[in-house]
Amino acid sequence: QVQLVESGGGLAQAGGSLRLSCAASGRTFSNYAMGWFRQAPGKERELVAAISWSGGSTYYADSVKGRFTISRDNAKNTVYLQMNSLKPEDTALYYCTAVKPSPTGWVPQFNSWGQGTQVTVSS
Repeated sequence: QVQLVESGGGLAQAGGSLRLSCAASGRTFSNYAMGWFRQAPGKERELVAAISWSGGSTYYADSVKGRFTISRDNAKNTVYLQMNSLKPEDTALYYCTAVKPSPTGWVPQFNSWGQGTQVTVSS
């Protein structure tokens, strides 16, 4: 299993920025692609961004493309999500987890989630 601890969330105004971090421990972090998911109240959890094990390939949901940037530092076992030009609809609990490719896109590799970090964007 991979243990995951998300941090960096908080309250931001629309148009502002936040940087999320996800520290991983347990299995070899650099072996896995990683993804950031979010879940807003009353909505299903959705994939926001994903990054390959090397960092050479990334994926973004259309709703965040051009505003969010995912990156990773394998030496620090950490994956980041830089969020710029925030919108109220970005308000959600953000999670990271290992992901794997599937015919329908990136999906969680394990049933292992951290506690998440809350992002709230005010208008």
